[in-house]
Amino acid sequence: MREKILSYIEKNSRIDTGELAVILGTDENTVINELQRMEEERVICGYPTLIDWNKAGIEKVTALIEVRVTPQRDMGFDRVAERIYRYPEVESVYLISGGFDLLVTIEGKTLLDVSKFVTERLSTIDTVLSTKTNFILKKYKDYGTVMEPAKKDEREMMA
Repeated sequence: MREKILSYIEKNSRIDTGELAVILGTDENTVINELQRMEEERVICGYPTLIDWNKAGIEKVTALIEVRVTPQRDMGFDRVAERIYRYPEVESVYLISGGFDLLVTIEGKTLLDVSKFVTERLSTIDTVLSTKTNFILKKYKDYGTVMEPAKKDEREMMA
């Protein structure tokens, strides 16, 4: 039951608990109790809303920053990651494989804001060895959602 609930709400967190109960073949109280239990256990960590800021007319710059760090003794990458995710500009921090150790997502109003964050805050952390900033220019698909539907082919068929 838990996996089915998570699968449904991952795609549509606004689904009505009564509707979800019908889909799962159970009663609404069971669904509500299971959701509450998973929230308390931090299995469900939040219910984010996916927004196309360009269509909203609000300028935002998003960057993916690859960070190479020196892991701390007995703490690995956890302490460094915690130090980074405490900054309000930071949207997410991931431990990754490859040439870098962490992937940090941040948002700013301008490219300059993001650049300042990287040079004045991120790069000054003593365990940070290097960074590589990648700016997101356009989102085609985010969190499994296509941001803009495919355009219809309006050409006429030739006989």
